[in-house]
Amino acid sequence: MHKDIATPKRTKEILEKYGFSFKKSLGQNFLIDPNILNNIVKAADLTGESGVIEIGPGIGALTEQSAKTAERVLAFEIDQRLIPILKETLAPYPQVKVVNEDVLKADLHKEIGQFFSEGQDVAVVANLPYYVTTPILMKLLEEKLPVRVIVVMLQKEVAERIAAEPGSKSYGSLSIAAQYYAEAETVFTVPKTVFVPQPNVDSAILRLTRRTKPPVDVSDETFFFKLVQAAFVQRRKTLLNNLSKFLKDELDKHTVQAALESLDIEPKRRAESLSIKEFASLANHFNKRLNTNI
Repeated sequence: MHKDIATPKRTKEILEKYGFSFKKSLGQNFLIDPNILNNIVKAADLTGESGVIEIGPGIGALTEQSAKTAERVLAFEIDQRLIPILKETLAPYPQVKVVNEDVLKADLHKEIGQFFSEGQDVAVVANLPYYVTTPILMKLLEEKLPVRVIVVMLQKEVAERIAAEPGSKSYGSLSIAAQYYAEAETVFTVPKTVFVPQPNVDSAILRLTRRTKPPVDVSDETFFFKLVQAAFVQRRKTLLNNLSKFLKDELDKHTVQAALESLDIEPKRRAESLSIKEFASLANHFNKRLNTNI
């Protein structure tokens, strides 16, 4: 029986053996609690036929737990110094492949196609580096990968923003962007005490279940996301002010106000009170108007 990598004692032994020092610039915080790792893997509902994609395996603590359940694990590690460590710690798990590459630069469709069998159940299960969480998540969602679910550990505050409902302080353009592609929920909170080194903030496990199709129909996705971002540019300003500024080269403020009223959206409302459906009707209305005006 292999000793779990994720115990404080074993983690310390591995780090000392290789003289490994943490790089702050890579957001390295390793988990030292096997129970939490088990719960992360459970949240992904893996079976013996599943494939797992991991980002930032570190010394292999979470990778090991995924490998115990799933059929295959593909892990992307940017830090060259961790490759020989992973070779040793994951030696008992031949079903794991570690790629020394920045996941943001990787061709994930190609990697998935080559490593997993066609139609295989694939989940992303990862403890994401904090400094680059949002770009990684948006890449996973926007590239429309054949992935059923994404279960990731990230800063609690970011998890709350992604899963937020309209009307809450955390709700913003990130909530809408993520929820356009997936159903989002925070599964549980993770205290900072179970990491080495300890981060300054608590973490949370976020589960994103891919939608087969978006919850709203938009005529132009790029324009929709731009309008949503513009609506939140200055959170304390009204929708009318933010959207007038966004559309100032094409439409005057009175026209924007009339458009909002025609859609039964009070111009004095703030962006955080609008549902994704209301944003979709706004984007479709203005997109049509701008394209008719040209």
